[in-house]
Amino acid sequence: MSEKIKGLFRPLTPTDISVVWFYLFLSLLNLIYHSRVDEWLILIGVNFAVIAAVIWLAHIHSVNNSLVIRHIRYWYPAPMILLTFKELYLMVKPIRGVDFDDILIQIDRWIFGTDPTHALYAIATPLLTEFLQIVYATFYFLPMILAAELIRRERYTEGQYVIFATVYGFFISYIGYFLVPAIGPRFTLHVFETTNSELPGLFLTNFLREIINTGESVPAGTLNPAQVVQRDVFPSGHTMMTAIVMYLSVVYRAKSRNFLLICGTLLIFSTVYLRYHYAIDVIAGLGFMAFSLITGHYIFKYWNSYTNADYTRSFGQKN
Repeated sequence: MSEKIKGLFRPLTPTDISVVWFYLFLSLLNLIYHSRVDEWLILIGVNFAVIAAVIWLAHIHSVNNSLVIRHIRYWYPAPMILLTFKELYLMVKPIRGVDFDDILIQIDRWIFGTDPTHALYAIATPLLTEFLQIVYATFYFLPMILAAELIRRERYTEGQYVIFATVYGFFISYIGYFLVPAIGPRFTLHVFETTNSELPGLFLTNFLREIINTGESVPAGTLNPAQVVQRDVFPSGHTMMTAIVMYLSVVYRAKSRNFLLICGTLLIFSTVYLRYHYAIDVIAGLGFMAFSLITGHYIFKYWNSYTNADYTRSFGQKN
């Protein structure tokens, strides 16, 4: 690698480099399957715009450690992950063209002797549903809570690792969506349109469900929702990312770990209770979590060694 190219990439964090590589991977898929993905050219353009923005931001931060720049670098992965999620919506179904729900259902029945979502319906109450739907909605914020605590306590390397592990973990789970596309039990084992009446909550459940449904491209009134919903079931990203946060909160002895452990355990349970996932999705999520932490550790360590990263200097309050 020439010195010029090394200089281009040296300011990047492990999070940045994972974004660059994953967006290159998505662009390659779009190019290979351009005959199936209608928006392939637009997606490639967006991908390269994101890559350019990440590299530009890293270089700006290397000379300007202002509060605004620092926080943009901390938290830009949050909207970027949502952007990536929606890109997959335009790619997975056209590229794969098949769903694996029947196989996942059979695996659940082989392991448990029944459909777990049907079994859990026996304990369903509006109060429990309301509580678990609220817990389920906290998913996106749990990594932020842990990272923000570590950064506030000036544990910058650990905070950066939480951010990297979260982003890298999301990308690994997204690869799972390509490998095993599926839509989940609320569409296959239950009637999606009657979820609110069959599994009612109290006050916020329907509102929170609608936000989640809209994010998965099936807002209220959608015709044939099973045909258009996002293929995002296997592995359970909610389980995978929550387990990563729980594990790191214990490893780093975070003050928030008790909250994260309790909330995380309930959240993982809610993925099946609320019919978003099969039980095998949860099991796979734990397996994907282990894989991402093991491989991610080496990537983080290698890239920091290669770039001589000093997060206290670059992400601390002073240069």
